[in-house]
Amino acid sequence: MNIVVCLKQTFDTEAKIVLNASGKIDDTGVTTVINPYDEYALEEGLRLKEKFGGEVVTVSVGGEKVQAAIRTALATGADRAVLVTDPALDGADEWVVAEVLAKAISQMPYDIILAGRIAVDDQSAQVAVRLAEALNLPSVSSVVKMETEEDKVLATREIDGGTEILEVPLPGVFTAQKGLNEPRYPSMMGIMKAKSKEIKVLTLADLGVAEPLAPKTSSPIITLPGVRQAGVKIQGEPLDSAKELVRLLSEEAKAI
Repeated sequence: MNIVVCLKQTFDTEAKIVLNASGKIDDTGVTTVINPYDEYALEEGLRLKEKFGGEVVTVSVGGEKVQAAIRTALATGADRAVLVTDPALDGADEWVVAEVLAKAISQMPYDIILAGRIAVDDQSAQVAVRLAEALNLPSVSSVVKMETEEDKVLATREIDGGTEILEVPLPGVFTAQKGLNEPRYPSMMGIMKAKSKEIKVLTLADLGVAEPLAPKTSSPIITLPGVRQAGVKIQGEPLDSAKELVRLLSEEAKAI
């Protein structure tokens, strides 16, 4: 089985976010990791390989720094990796990333495509479903259980207030939710083997993209949340306190 796993490199969830003078996030000295939800996708891909044979290929879009996360995936058990990197991708939005992934993946054999349901940095949850649309494939999001056969998947996904079970023919795109599995850690043997595994680096020209893809959205300015103010304790009789609470919510908090 040809298994493709889309990987994104994100900040460690405990990293302190700092903005530079241009209002952009400064990644200097920040620890980066595989997006945690993509780890569930990778683990599911490795389990499918153990069940059906074949290979696991990771595909990523980003700068050269992404190779650190890719090497971790290779050490965990992925067979090889594809990284699309190009100066024209600076500032790429979800649509651009999905289109680039589609271009890269369409040039390789695939039976199933896996990704995390959401990235912990932008929280958009768009790339995988846009990728499925670009490749004209069925997709299922927030999957917590996969019963996979060679030609179809019985996928259990989270919905509001419960779960939904869908039977989907392959090839298809599935996004992993927490609870799908328990990701494994790289072994020492895996770390050593990862050094000799292929990371194929491609540019937009290699994918046949003659002109840069223009993002459909942009974030011109990023600001950090303001310092949280101390709460207000209202003293007095219940009736007077209630009136004061209503006044504060209306006049100061503008909540009502």
